[in-house]
Amino acid sequence: MSRRRLRLYVMDMLPAISRIERYLADLDRDAFLASDLHLDAVVRNLEIVGEAARHLPEELRDRYPEIPWRRVVGLRNVVAHQYFAVDPEVVWVVAKEQVPALKNIPQHILKEVGEE
Repeated sequence: MSRRRLRLYVMDMLPAISRIERYLADLDRDAFLASDLHLDAVVRNLEIVGEAARHLPEELRDRYPEIPWRRVVGLRNVVAHQYFAVDPEVVWVVAKEQVPALKNIPQHILKEVGEE
């Protein structure tokens, strides 16, 4: 994969992660679970993160083992293809507990692959 294309996928992750954090900033669990609007917005951005992660080369993902890449991509597959099976409780946990761990990884990857 070209460095340019890799950078584009990584760059897709950054605003999606920021939006997830912004959408949840003023919500507790109960408010989130009661809001279809917030659920749909977070799910969409998790899908974007997962789609971008799906395109990252395996050797690059291997350098960041602290991220459960297969689960990130797997969640994307569920929300894209089995949306009826999306569990709002799982979305809440992923968004609140796992997305923050992912937040700095795209920046590290961008530094690693360098500028064009």
